Amino acid sequence: MEVCGVVTEDWDAKTSDVPEGVRRQWRADRALRPAMRSPGRPDPSRVVQRQFWRLIATGVTTAEASLTVGVSWPVGTRWYRHAGGMPPICLREPTGRYLTFEEREEIAILRAKGAGVREIARALERDPGTISRELRRNAATRGGRQEYRATVAQWKAQQSATRPKVAKLVTNDRLREYVQQRLDGTVRRADGTVVTGPDAAEWKGRKMKPHRADRHWATAWSPQQISNRLRIDFPDDESMRISHEALYQSLFIEGRGALKRELVACLRTGRALREPRARTRNKPQGHVTADVVLSARPAEAADRAVPGHWEGDLIIGTGRSAIGTLVERSSRSTLLVHLPRQAGWGEKPVVKNGPALAGYGAVAMNAALAASMTALPEQLRKTLTWDRGKELSRHAQFTLETGTKVFFADPHSPWQRPTNENTNGLLRQYFPKGTDLSRWNADDLEAVALAVNNRPRKVLDWKTPAEVFNEQLQLLEQGGVATTG
Repeated sequence: MEVCGVVTEDWDAKTSDVPEGVRRQWRADRALRPAMRSPGRPDPSRVVQRQFWRLIATGVTTAEASLTVGVSWPVGTRWYRHAGGMPPICLREPTGRYLTFEEREEIAILRAKGAGVREIARALERDPGTISRELRRNAATRGGRQEYRATVAQWKAQQSATRPKVAKLVTNDRLREYVQQRLDGTVRRADGTVVTGPDAAEWKGRKMKPHRADRHWATAWSPQQISNRLRIDFPDDESMRISHEALYQSLFIEGRGALKRELVACLRTGRALREPRARTRNKPQGHVTADVVLSARPAEAADRAVPGHWEGDLIIGTGRSAIGTLVERSSRSTLLVHLPRQAGWGEKPVVKNGPALAGYGAVAMNAALAASMTALPEQLRKTLTWDRGKELSRHAQFTLETGTKVFFADPHSPWQRPTNENTNGLLRQYFPKGTDLSRWNADDLEAVALAVNNRPRKVLDWKTPAEVFNEQLQLLEQGGVATTG
């Protein structure tokens, strides 16, 4: 029998006469085992991959992170998708015990110049034995000839250092069954009969929370609920423990082998990839570009000392009716924008991507907002902060018409427009949810705005927004700067 070119019957004969020191060296060099072949062009080093995942954590796109670290965007996209959006490696820098990629590059350069092992060791301030083992173990073997190359040596070192740990859900059948039952278990009535639910679309590796479409009905406990419930259901069984993070890794990362990736459809979000929280902030989408996100807004708009900075939004009613609300951050003065129905509303079925006839399409919204803002002095219409609604997708035209620069708050961040959100809560006294807002004309809205602006406010030392706003107008006429104290 022959293994790796060595006849096992002659094993003792081939090694018995060799000194122990040489045999020890063979064992250190992976003796009697074929050398690892050169992989052609190895994958980028762990240093590059760690840098890539650190950038992802800051919220940049996959393409931007890929170009920054020097790999193509398809490679970066593949890294991100195969890892489920979760870093598959530890992001901590390795200790000085291990050779770095930079040191391996230095070794390759010095070796090409003909430097010896001890000379290289002195240059790198490493033990000669470390350099000797590195040159023997991690040299490239293309064509059967050993040649030390930094990239191949780094790849071989990473391959040798991997210690894949078997997922707990793979080895513990009881725990895996418990988790799957609470993730993908059937929905039952009180008497125990199964409710199948609707026929859902087949999972295609994408986000399984389709817009206006059926989703699979399941027990759908969250990983955190499962992790914490295990302590109650199995108080004395330490083997029935798993963290919620380990459950997310089993769902998102390919190759974990414990849970099917299709089970991500049972999560509340339905997403197939983990999305870093920072990526949801300042994320351009359609009409929102990098120059109009909230972080680009002038600093003077944040402290409320200077008037002329506004916050805006829509309050929505039934039948796609809406009213625009504008609130000045300094005085808390409110303007209500009338958004009447367009011609043809209700006369024919709604056409997808057709003309917006409800009254707050981009064109109608621009016209109504511009009419309200241009009635103010120029000094009192500096900026407008809006949410991510598409009704202001033509904000550039609005800025040209009014001189008011538009900025958009981060997604799902209503606290970034606190004055407007608070005012919308006050306005719901007059325009409750679930009512048709199209029945009110411009005069009605003006009357409500007058009532709100003449309420004394604690934040204004019990002055009314109308009084503070009039003080600002008087100071502007006098050439001064308005403040609210």
